Amino acid sequence: MDRDSHSEDTLSTMVLEDIKNKLINAFKATGESREDGQQCQGPRANEELRRAQIDGAITWLRSELLEMRSQDLQLAQTLLGLNTEIQRLRRESLGGVEAEGEDQQ
Repeated sequence: MDRDSHSEDTLSTMVLEDIKNKLINAFKATGESREDGQQCQGPRANEELRRAQIDGAITWLRSELLEMRSQDLQLAQTLLGLNTEIQRLRRESLGGVEAEGEDQQ
């Protein structure tokens, strides 16, 4: 589980780094087109910025889903542990009841 969590963290970090670079490049392109005074670059820069924003939103969703998956696995592991403990306690309590019944006979 720790290895899976670590690989998910690594993947999330790589994806976030990629989107950061895309956003930086999109803003550089927007700034450069303003400095050059070329109005024909405006729609292209806006399109790049829009794509970068969409990529950012998708990246955020992916990271949230990875976190939810990790939490889901942790919760499942906790529930399985609790179930095992409940079963053990039931066996102990039933074993104690049976032993008392045998002593009374």
